[in-house]
Amino acid sequence: MRSQQVDWVAVPAGVLRRGAPLEEVAAVARRYAETGVPVEWYMKEAPRAQIHLPAFRIARTPVTVGQWALFAKAGGRPVPQKPASHPVTGVTWEAATACCRWLGERIGLDVRLPTEDEWERAARGDDDGEFPWGGEYRTGLANLVDLGIGTTTPVGSFPGGGSPFGVLDMAGNADGWTCTPYAPYPGAPPQVPSTEP
Repeated sequence: MRSQQVDWVAVPAGVLRRGAPLEEVAAVARRYAETGVPVEWYMKEAPRAQIHLPAFRIARTPVTVGQWALFAKAGGRPVPQKPASHPVTGVTWEAATACCRWLGERIGLDVRLPTEDEWERAARGDDDGEFPWGGEYRTGLANLVDLGIGTTTPVGSFPGGGSPFGVLDMAGNADGWTCTPYAPYPGAPPQVPSTEP
């Protein structure tokens, strides 16, 4: 990847309103009951906390198959059989971390996976909405199950669903890694699972 192939977004220092107030978790779980996600997994987002984060940068979109192919070919790794404009999926945390290191060496920057808090600040901005675009779900702003697409779409296909900082695909399309190991938030309710499913 050349540096011009990564569209960096500068996220200013600020306060992240991370998570959800415990007293609102049951209502959120009811609101999205049709997703089949158990209430215990919504509780992973409790309790609400305010965390000050320094400025950082994050890529505007997830890494594409085309971008990944440059790294994969250099290291003898397989390239997913998907269109070059789609997000790369099925990548291990170790491989994602190695790709960041590889890119950083080539462009002379410290490149790493974002922390969970950085990812959430990039998605929420100074807001505390449940979605990158605000507090209410609106169909058509992300590649989620209600659209019935059933596969990934080219990165950036839903610009109306961008975050307040203009970061795209923060909801739907593909999961992404952070450099933060999973753990319940400090003060989480006891029924919060201690490991990811």
